[in-house]
Amino acid sequence: MSWTKWIFTGGALTLVTWGLFQSSSLDAFVKSLDHRSGTAYEYVQPWEALYDTSQTTSTTPKDEQLLAAIMEEADKRKEAPIDARVDRVWKAIPGYNGIEVDVEKTLDLAKRQGVGNGIPFVYREVAPAVGLEQLGAQPIYKGNPKKPMAALMINVAWGNEFIGPMLEVLEHEQVRATFFFDGSWLSKNVETAQLIQQKGHELSNHAYSHKNMSTLGREEAIKEIDRTQKLLKEKLGVDNTLFAPPSGDFNDSTVKVAHEMNLKTILWTLDTVDWMKPTSDSIVRKVAARVEPGSMILMHPTASSSGALAGMIAEIKRKNLVLGTVSELISSDRIPKVEPE
Repeated sequence: MSWTKWIFTGGALTLVTWGLFQSSSLDAFVKSLDHRSGTAYEYVQPWEALYDTSQTTSTTPKDEQLLAAIMEEADKRKEAPIDARVDRVWKAIPGYNGIEVDVEKTLDLAKRQGVGNGIPFVYREVAPAVGLEQLGAQPIYKGNPKKPMAALMINVAWGNEFIGPMLEVLEHEQVRATFFFDGSWLSKNVETAQLIQQKGHELSNHAYSHKNMSTLGREEAIKEIDRTQKLLKEKLGVDNTLFAPPSGDFNDSTVKVAHEMNLKTILWTLDTVDWMKPTSDSIVRKVAARVEPGSMILMHPTASSSGALAGMIAEIKRKNLVLGTVSELISSDRIPKVEPE
């Protein structure tokens, strides 16, 4: 097994392989880190597997051999970006960045630090040609299925009893969730919302008075969304970009209104249905069976979900998925594959 060190070079993501191999095997070794601290994943081989330094001659300089080896490996490691698209069932599916070796920066770093234990490959992400913004007014139910991430979305419209215990679990598990606030609740519970914010969670819009958005005219729909949007900004300083319609009720007009207000309409992939008071164990089993890359999991601050939260997180992590906010999930930024614990 090798030791690895991650560094930033010129804005690109860099993996320096120190190559302390305990085996002569040249099989790929994958090592992952969180995107925010330097996402990349590396296909590691000892330097001698890439070219034979003993064959360097005056007509084939070592630098040229090094460049040739880097370019050959770069072709193998390149992954094309995936465009955002509109699915017949799932509607807007976010894109996913590709990744490629920055040949120039890799060559420069290799020449400066030496390659005795391996080439220090420098990577850069490649954005897709089509992003979510180019899809227009479309609801979003899930992230890209190639992105090994899931998100917890917690809709808050009533009740504070279980918010504290849920925050404790999230903090203990080092998980950031997305809380969608009903405006009438937020107006009466600013201090609780501030506590949620202080814990590092994402705060978003759940309309103002929990009306069925599909039954509202355009002006009333705007008012419902705008009142909560203003509260988020005035009371919490949040520049929000997401809107979750109450009860998941919406129509085309709802999505268009939200889009005109620079908000993405967010639904869910997997519903705990915790308002029906299922047992916590049944929620954990449901999540374990159905969660997959890109899943957005809906819950509320209820006894059922509060009791299930730690088990849900454990099952999601067991599937080697990173847990992030909804905004992180639907972005095209790459997340590395997670090694089993």
